[in-house]
Amino acid sequence: MSDTLHARDVEAGPPARRTTSPSDDLDRLRRTSPMSDAVLDEVRGRHIRSGDRWLIDFASCNYLGFDWDPEIIQAIEPAVRRWGTHPSWSRLLGSPRLYPEIEERLAALLGAQDTLLLPTATLIHASVIPVLAGTGHVLVDARAHKTVYDGCVTARAQGARLERFRADRPEELEVLLRALPSDGPLLVCLDGVDSMSGNIPDLPLLARMCRNRGATLYVDDTHGFGVIGERTPAEPCPYGSRGNCVVRHTGETYDGIVLVGGFSKAYSSLLAFLALPSRLKNRLKTAAGPYLYSGPSPTASLATALAGLAVNDRRGDAIRADLYRKTARVLRHVHGLALDTPGVQGFPIVEIPIADTSDLDAVARLLWDRGIYVTLAAHPLVPRDRIGFRIQVTALNSDEDIDHLNGTLSDLAERHLLRRRR
Repeated sequence: MSDTLHARDVEAGPPARRTTSPSDDLDRLRRTSPMSDAVLDEVRGRHIRSGDRWLIDFASCNYLGFDWDPEIIQAIEPAVRRWGTHPSWSRLLGSPRLYPEIEERLAALLGAQDTLLLPTATLIHASVIPVLAGTGHVLVDARAHKTVYDGCVTARAQGARLERFRADRPEELEVLLRALPSDGPLLVCLDGVDSMSGNIPDLPLLARMCRNRGATLYVDDTHGFGVIGERTPAEPCPYGSRGNCVVRHTGETYDGIVLVGGFSKAYSSLLAFLALPSRLKNRLKTAAGPYLYSGPSPTASLATALAGLAVNDRRGDAIRADLYRKTARVLRHVHGLALDTPGVQGFPIVEIPIADTSDLDAVARLLWDRGIYVTLAAHPLVPRDRIGFRIQVTALNSDEDIDHLNGTLSDLAERHLLRRRR
């Protein structure tokens, strides 16, 4: 659920009055719904067991199914035998050879000058955004992920001025950039693929605005990495080829762009990265806390990331084409039921708002009883008019899984529990 909290749902300052906490709805859901704060007892691909109930997993972000790929699993033991379970130096002290190998392969895949590996995107946002913002100005999309917003708040606490805008209203960014002085750092932060809707901003337009004002564009594409990639006439599906992120997918370059991505979703590994110029990489080695102080990713994560890159080179496009086919089946059914869903670009995240927000417990129970496991979206994880649930389709979901999901959505729609498209 931590993937779903956005900057738009965080108040700029404390309200004059509040009788309940913003997290009350979420806490009640945690206490009442079996699909919240659940303990899972067994996993078999995309079928999971909690207690005595088996469910089809549509809450996983392991889009490519690498968490169960035999070739990737087999890469773990040799690496652990060579490096032990956890190389516990901070990266400033020493990095196992796995790190530069991954960074070099990753830079080649992304088409970036350089990359820097750190354990998680959350740590990257918290440490790198303040460094890039300095005592200048940081502008954050109101729909950016909550962890991006938190990094911006930290930058503000260290002397930067913070403003918000809507990336889907580019004129707001243009007005802000024109009004700001150019005598200090200008940083603009936003998501690549939105973690709730799966939508992608007009990155070329926003990047051009930033370049015209000398601003750095900071893009979190943790959901896009591994799924969307460069567009070519020979691409096997509309996701593009190679899974090399939103910058290449939109035909952009890394001029003035710092990209953040993660291996924890499509690549099923605890590892994250920045795509950036080498000079900035060297600066962050002594300025970003996680490089200096944090324990590194476990050896198994490094091994699976490296093996995943090799699998992606050989089989990734075929896996993405199958993922697109399965996602399209779900979206065709959702559209056929005339259900409201904010996603418009076919990414394997399908957000389903419910008709009456007070029915979330009932909807969750029906999904559970039908053996469907999803990401519930309560306030403040989403705005109140978007309360519902998020479906994540993965390559390991079978056609039978999709059939069962679609049948369950039909049942919910017949009971008038899901919001219809206006």
